[in-house]
Amino acid sequence: MASPAATASTPISPTRPERSMRGRARPGKGRVRRRPAGFTLIEVLVVIALIALIGTLTAVAMSGGLQGLRLRGATREVAAQLRFTRAQAIATGQPQRFTVDPAAHRYSAPGKREGRLPEQLGVRFYGARQAAAQPGQGAIVFYPDGASTGGQLELVAGQATRRLSVAWLTGEVRVDGQVGGAP
Repeated sequence: MASPAATASTPISPTRPERSMRGRARPGKGRVRRRPAGFTLIEVLVVIALIALIGTLTAVAMSGGLQGLRLRGATREVAAQLRFTRAQAIATGQPQRFTVDPAAHRYSAPGKREGRLPEQLGVRFYGARQAAAQPGQGAIVFYPDGASTGGQLELVAGQATRRLSVAWLTGEVRVDGQVGGAP
């Protein structure tokens, strides 16, 4: 017969969960189940939305806001139309005219390419008066050899000004960054 000491088992403590032979607690025996740690989908989506909102607000604030966006967009568009007009003059072998009406915030290029400048922008034109088709308008004529009558177009938004310069000898269109402002 086996000795009583060998067959006796150790009492289980009521404060400690029962352990298996490997030392791990057995589920359901004196242990409270907890939810797994982590975040819900809603919490993750809210955080992503907040990050996107803060990023957008920061980008707009740093770039000069909506007015700055309008100024840069209009400058790029007008520069592209001026370059198109020069390319048309060279390609067709005929002089081509780019016109701008500062009061009406309108411009036109060859091929019935017309556009409007945002009303919030100020528009100033400096160029040869003889090139203009009508009083109050400005015009730059590009010639088949690439040259032009030259001129400058200034777009103004608040304290910021962007100047588009067209060289008379080469017809090169150049955008002079900020002249007196942030955007």
